[in-house]
Amino acid sequence: MTHHSETAGPFENGDIAYAGPGPEHQVTLRTPAELADALPYLLGYRPEDSIVLVALHDHGGRGRFGGRARLGIPPSSDDWPAAARQLAHSLITGSERRGAKPEQMVAFVCQEPAAGETPGQVMRRLKPLAQKLRTECGRLDVPVIEALCISGGRFWSYCCPTESCCPEDGRPMGLPGTSVLAAAAAYAGIRVRGSLKELRARLLPWETSAALEQEIALDAAGLSLMPRILDEADRAAVAEETLELAERVMRRFAEAPFVPDPVRADLRDDRLLGHEEAAALILGLQDRTTRDRAAEWMEGDETGPALRLWRALARRCVGPYGEYAAAPLALAGWVAWSAGDELEAREALAMALAADPDYLFARLLHQACNEGLDPEAVRRCLRAERRERTAAMTGAESRGDRETAEAARPEEEPAGAEVAVSQGTSGTEETAEETCVRTDPGVVPRRRRRARPDGPAPDRTRPAASRGGSTRPDPPGTPGRTRTRTSARGGPCAQGGPRRRDTGRPGADAGGDGSGGHR
Repeated sequence: MTHHSETAGPFENGDIAYAGPGPEHQVTLRTPAELADALPYLLGYRPEDSIVLVALHDHGGRGRFGGRARLGIPPSSDDWPAAARQLAHSLITGSERRGAKPEQMVAFVCQEPAAGETPGQVMRRLKPLAQKLRTECGRLDVPVIEALCISGGRFWSYCCPTESCCPEDGRPMGLPGTSVLAAAAAYAGIRVRGSLKELRARLLPWETSAALEQEIALDAAGLSLMPRILDEADRAAVAEETLELAERVMRRFAEAPFVPDPVRADLRDDRLLGHEEAAALILGLQDRTTRDRAAEWMEGDETGPALRLWRALARRCVGPYGEYAAAPLALAGWVAWSAGDELEAREALAMALAADPDYLFARLLHQACNEGLDPEAVRRCLRAERRERTAAMTGAESRGDRETAEAARPEEEPAGAEVAVSQGTSGTEETAEETCVRTDPGVVPRRRRRARPDGPAPDRTRPAASRGGSTRPDPPGTPGRTRTRTSARGGPCAQGGPRRRDTGRPGADAGGDGSGGHR
């Protein structure tokens, strides 16, 4: 873009097309001001403290928006070259994998002024970062045709050919919702949320006086539940109790009156969930098999209550239990992704990885979501698991009824039928039992494991130290408590029991925004 006072586009006629769900929702952008106004509609939220790249594809001589990628601005300028390289590489190579390398790129750097800083100073401070973005994209043969800084309700272009193009104090942004693009987006049903900070607040642990009560409940639940989860014979019973409790809470959520405001809605859900209930659910979801079964609540009428429950549980992982939030955060991300909300999915999964960087369930889902894959493949897998388990349970109940009937028969009944049942000589009945044992260990006392395609099941008593990790101190008030968390070596359809892990206080936040990646 070299003529900012008139049109500002990458192609001959200077136009960039913003396309809604259909051709009737297409809007043409021609100036830097219109590009700056378009950013929240491209992302679905108002970015703060962000580096954003937006791909442009040639469509009949006009620029058409393609993939987007975002990272948080690193606090240290020493990290800016690496951040620019990562963002450019992920977006461009991701677009190539999908068969459409972008022809050009638009870059944005967005940051509010710090205390005592003016928006103009922010623009000048971030100029080297914008230059790094242009350099890294150019190195991959995708030129940046516009680079904008947005700060304090004003914007600047780093591509101005002369100083008179953009005033030193920038140009004011339009009022939200007043542009032609805003009207077109509203007509098309495209909504813009608040900021990422507001979205993350729904998933962050409590910092209120109630946090201490929740921590005490978690300590008590750990003392009572962890020995049972570690006991191979009792683990299936804990799983059933956890899932039944989750279903009761979800029904309670579903019956509650609708509240449109997100903050008030979360407060309502917090009142509906007791401390002991939350503690039992959080501890129970550390078992991978239990978590995978909970992931089946992903569609239909179960979606809304399940997502609300996982958010509420993430908020209850207070104090030294921050690492335990990886399970409910990953479930929240999965349900959001399955429901089509990629924004919340990315943020929840990134927060799960910040809570536990080794949580493979969250890592695989985060990568798949960022690469624009269809969640239907995971949904099919979970549906199949649910059908198999339901059929196995039905078969087990039918078998139990037949055994009861046979035992109650008079002595003059032919003995052959009774022997066939008691000794399992009937091929049909034995198959039903075997199916039941393989697919739902909680149905019968004898627990058999389905063969893993990738080799034998992992050692379930291997301590964390054997993985090169370190033993962390117990949360206060829980001396000698052993924590079990599931091995993250698999997704929802993977088999394998949990591994034993020494009690660990959650470490420091892994840092990093984690929400970058292409769409």
